[in-house]
Amino acid sequence: MKAVVIKKAGGPDQLIYQDVPTPKVRPGWSLVKVMGFGINHSEIFTRKGLSLTVKFPRILGIECVGLIEQTTDPKRLPKGQKVVSIMGEMGRAFDGSYAEYVLLPNEQIYPVETRLDWETLATIPETYYTAYGSLLNLRLQSGESVLVRGGSSGVGIAFMKLVRALFPDIRVTGTTRRSQKADQLISAGYDDVVFDQQGHLKTELKFDKIFELIGPATVKDSFKHTNPGGIVCSTGELGNKWYLEKFDPIMDIAPNSYLTSFYSGNVDQQKLNGLLRLISEKGVAVKPVKVFRLDQLPSAHRYLESHDSFGKVIVLNQADE
Repeated sequence: MKAVVIKKAGGPDQLIYQDVPTPKVRPGWSLVKVMGFGINHSEIFTRKGLSLTVKFPRILGIECVGLIEQTTDPKRLPKGQKVVSIMGEMGRAFDGSYAEYVLLPNEQIYPVETRLDWETLATIPETYYTAYGSLLNLRLQSGESVLVRGGSSGVGIAFMKLVRALFPDIRVTGTTRRSQKADQLISAGYDDVVFDQQGHLKTELKFDKIFELIGPATVKDSFKHTNPGGIVCSTGELGNKWYLEKFDPIMDIAPNSYLTSFYSGNVDQQKLNGLLRLISEKGVAVKPVKVFRLDQLPSAHRYLESHDSFGKVIVLNQADE
């Protein structure tokens, strides 16, 4: 099969498109024909050598959509079943989705019932599931004000679209560090834009709920803009900082407010299919901003880590099927 292999840490040119053996099925694992997948910032971190537990050579890719090709669980995962897989140790402890086929543990493969096309479906798993889980943890209510810190990211755009579908009266503000993206954010569907300069929001406004995608680097500042009783959901790590340092929960959390989180490893098949139904029934406009082929993965990485990136980037295999 064709796959993209990284043999040592470095830039996008380390992603090599080549022939590799198709994985052989073993007990408890099934082979998935990869129809598409999203590109994620965590894969860029891994490519750079920042994921210390990942050993090279490795086929990256922490998510995919596809079809069961060979199965060891024919009752739950029959051949031809449409499936989604997210996270676990996919693309980290074992080879991931940057390939035509991927061998996955059965418990990490989720059957889905949907008529969404492959381009739409490939845009959803990691990005929309993360946004959806975070939305639920924020316990949104009609009439509230919401800030998306990291508004131009794929997860930020997905979150905003889901909020629009479920709570049309909620006012959603997005942040950006680049003034050039302000018009893009408004065109995408945000009500307002706030500029984020060196980890500080350039506004006196406060919000009922904050979806924090920059992460530990800006959580303390986010609480300065949280209304009493509000919630901050720290989901992303776009600020390249993994831990809260010098954080005093008593002083740094806004009065009577809450800090929560969500990550896509918290996968629930019922919740995943609920998300797919929501997208179909509400007509959520799920579209990638860029679509690449498998052999174009270096270009996909370059775009995602550039200042021009905006929204979700995906790769499609055999898009005509």
